Amino acid sequence: MDRNPSPPCSDAEEEEGDAVGHTVYSKHWLFSVLTRLIEVIAPAEPDPAASPEGARTELDEEMENDICKVWDMSMDEDVALFLQEFNAPDIFMGVFAKSKCPRLTEICVGILGNMACFQDICMSISKDENLGQVLLQRLCDSDSPTLLETSRLLLTCLSQPEVANVWVERIRENPSVYDCVCFIMSSSTNVELLVKVGEVVDKLFDLDEELMLNWIKNGTCRSVGPSVDDSPEELPDFKIVPCILEAAKQVRSDNPEGLDVYMHILQLLTTVDEGIQAIVQAPDGGKETWSLLYDLVCQELCQPDDPPIIVQEQKTVLASILSVLSAMFASQTEQEYTRMRKNMPLIGSLIRILHYMEGCGKRAVDNSKESEQEETGRTDVNEEDFHLKILKDICCELLSNMLQELTKENTLEGLHQGHLNEQTCSCAFQNLLPLYFASVESFLEVLREADQTLADNLEKRFPSLKVHT
Repeated sequence: MDRNPSPPCSDAEEEEGDAVGHTVYSKHWLFSVLTRLIEVIAPAEPDPAASPEGARTELDEEMENDICKVWDMSMDEDVALFLQEFNAPDIFMGVFAKSKCPRLTEICVGILGNMACFQDICMSISKDENLGQVLLQRLCDSDSPTLLETSRLLLTCLSQPEVANVWVERIRENPSVYDCVCFIMSSSTNVELLVKVGEVVDKLFDLDEELMLNWIKNGTCRSVGPSVDDSPEELPDFKIVPCILEAAKQVRSDNPEGLDVYMHILQLLTTVDEGIQAIVQAPDGGKETWSLLYDLVCQELCQPDDPPIIVQEQKTVLASILSVLSAMFASQTEQEYTRMRKNMPLIGSLIRILHYMEGCGKRAVDNSKESEQEETGRTDVNEEDFHLKILKDICCELLSNMLQELTKENTLEGLHQGHLNEQTCSCAFQNLLPLYFASVESFLEVLREADQTLADNLEKRFPSLKVHT
């Protein structure tokens, strides 16, 4: 079944005392479904539909329809509380322990995920150590839909401040989570699953630097992971950076939000020295990471045929990408892939981003004037300004560092290719001055050797430079 059926129409309102809370759903009906669920995992008599090992591998259509209705209904808080009251989580524990039916496992995890959206229930689920461990084990499942629902449940719990630390500690103490997550990121082609797993990793790293450091340093020992036939299987010796890159490649074309998530994970890695080293000391010296990010900036994001407003839509992913590139450039200037003769298109892209931001800045000012009397409008504009300022700061830092590395030959090549001209250089200077005066002055000296006329014109446009030369 591709979609869950709609919740059932109920006559509960006609039966006094049978309605679940303020809903029209029947307590009796829900209880009967839970009872049948127990019978499915612990049948009184052998089932002819069971596998040779004695466990059902498929649900009959009626049972699947009913349990899917419960899944939909569990989004209602009254229903979720009713399920909690009748120990549904314990029943689901039995499903996880005994069921060989992937669809049933998926649905039960999905119901728990809906229930966890409500704070009190989330706290109850999270404090149950046995249930917590069993749920983490579901990350080693071979069924993609089950993995998706498990990831959704974990993200829901990690997003609740009252219980987030419980899950962080639990995950930190469970090494198999690292292996299972890396296995999914490096091997899955399910974009929806990759995005959700990425959101879990992003949340974990944002919540706990110690866990992030542990995962950066991990991959030195092998452990048991997922297997189709449920037999223990030795996983590869995973490293976190290659796994993140593989997932990013899978989602880059189909899911912009997912790409944003994985770029932010890489950015979080660069907030610690160990993370930067993990990127630039990979077997390829960081070349794969640089190549992916370079292609995104120069070939996909904020392109010349895009309207300037595109920078508003892409500001967060651009900020993450440029932040990683900046950290790599600063730490690996001796690497072949950072040589300036290969990176003139990147300089051109950085200047284009700054130029587009200038247009967005003017637009934001105009909008601010129009909505001067609207509090919400002012808040939105301020928030946009904040994110654009972050992007500008990161962009300027990387551009200034790259300009300082230019030689006469590089500059001549940039002029020939059209990445450098009076318009682009003016845009760069406008944004870099006065904070990065030394970088601009250094570049101007090189530019004077390559094109004296252009250098003179820029000095006239920016008098502060002429005073110092």
